[in-house]
Amino acid sequence: MNFFILFLLFSAILIAGGNPIALSAEKIDEILAKLPRGTRVSVLAINPLTGDTIYQKNPAQVLIPASNTKLYTTLTAVNKLGKDFQLKTSLFTPDRTLEDGVIDGNLYLKGFGNPLLTSGDLLKMAEELRSMGIMSINGDIIGDDSYFDKAYSREDWIEDETNLAPLAPVSALIVDRNKKQVVKVRRKRKRITYINVADPALNAAEIMYKALKETGIYIGGRPAKGSTPEGSYELSYRSASLQEVISIVNKRSDNFLAECLFKVVGAAESGTEGSGFHASKAVKKFLDHNDIYNEGTEIVDGSGLSRFNLTSAAGIISLLEWAYFHPDYFDTIYNSLSIAGVDGTLTGRMKNGSAMHNFRGKTGTLRGTSSVSGYLRTISGDDLIVSIIIFYQSKGGNYYKAIEDRIVGLLASEFIEYEEEFN
Repeated sequence: MNFFILFLLFSAILIAGGNPIALSAEKIDEILAKLPRGTRVSVLAINPLTGDTIYQKNPAQVLIPASNTKLYTTLTAVNKLGKDFQLKTSLFTPDRTLEDGVIDGNLYLKGFGNPLLTSGDLLKMAEELRSMGIMSINGDIIGDDSYFDKAYSREDWIEDETNLAPLAPVSALIVDRNKKQVVKVRRKRKRITYINVADPALNAAEIMYKALKETGIYIGGRPAKGSTPEGSYELSYRSASLQEVISIVNKRSDNFLAECLFKVVGAAESGTEGSGFHASKAVKKFLDHNDIYNEGTEIVDGSGLSRFNLTSAAGIISLLEWAYFHPDYFDTIYNSLSIAGVDGTLTGRMKNGSAMHNFRGKTGTLRGTSSVSGYLRTISGDDLIVSIIIFYQSKGGNYYKAIEDRIVGLLASEFIEYEEEFN
C-alpha cells in the first residue's frame, strides 16, 4: 500500500473551523445524511499535488464499481501493452512464392483482438491481395481466433456469474462486432435487426471468402476455421490503436470493447492465449507492482457488468493518482474520459455549474449501483481526484446520479455555488 493512501485511511483530517475543506466536508455530509436507509457509500476526494484530503466517507468500503471497473481494464492495458500498441487482424499464408499469382494452400485470417474490424476492412484487404497480383487461392479461407480462449461469454469464465447482460461473443477474430444483420420483410415493410454470430471464426472466414470472390480472386476451397501454421507470411493487416479502443471503452462505456481489451491483456500476460483468468491476474499484478491500494479489490471482467467486481473509492483514487503522476499513461486515460456536460456518458450531466467542462470522469451503472470517478479542475485551478460509489435499495438510479453530480459540482465550485438546501 502506498504511503499516501495509508495516511489517508488511518489518520484524521485535521482542519480548523471555517477552512474551505471543513466547509466541504460539512456540506457533503449534509447531502449524504439524507440518503435513504440501507444506502452504502464510499466517497473520496483528494488534491494529489498538496496531499490534502478534501473529503472522505467510508473510503475503504468495498462496493460494486459497475463500469468504473473499466478504469482498471484500460489503465492495466496501457501499462501492459504500451500506449502505441496496435490491435491487429492479419492475413497469412504459408506460401512464400507468390510471383505466379497463386497461393498454393490455405489463406488464414487471424485475429489478435481487434474489435473494430468491419466487413469493409476485409474487402479492402482482399483488394490489396488483388493489387499484389494474387489471382487464385487453391486452398480454403481459414478463420483463426486462437489468440483468445473459446470462452466467448463472461458466464463461461466467471463462476456463478448471474449478470447475463447480452454481449456478442468475445473472440480474438471479430468482424462487425460479431453481429450479423437480419432483414425481415412483411407486407412490403422491411425490418432490420442484428443478431450475435454463433461461430466468430467461421463467420469471419465466410465474410473474407465473399470479399475475395467480389474482387475476382478464384478460390478452390471453402470457408473454414483453424489455426495459422507457424512461420506463415503476413500478406495484409488492419489494426486499431489502443488509444482509439480505450477512448471508446471509457467515453461510451462500451462493454463489448472492454471485454475484448480485457482478453488482449490476458494474452499479453499469459504469452499463449487471452483469457479472463489471465486478464484478472494481470490487473492484480499491475496494482501490486505499482503499489496501488487494492485492499478488497477484485476484478473479474473488463466491462464491470459482473457483480463480482469489487473495489472502494480509495482503490480507484489510488489508481487514478498513480496515473496522474505518470505522464506516459495519464494523457491516454485522461483524454479517454467523458467531459462533463459535453460528451460520452456525461453528456447530459453537470451541465449547470463549475463542473461542466472541468470534470473528466468514468460513470458506472448497474441495478442498485451507481458510481463516478475522475479528475476535476476547480475554479481556483486546483486539480482534484474524485471517486463516488453508491449502493442503494430504493429510489432510482437518476436520484443517485444527481447526488453524485451535486457533490462534484460542490467540489468544483468551492461553495461559491450550490448553496440551496438539497432535498
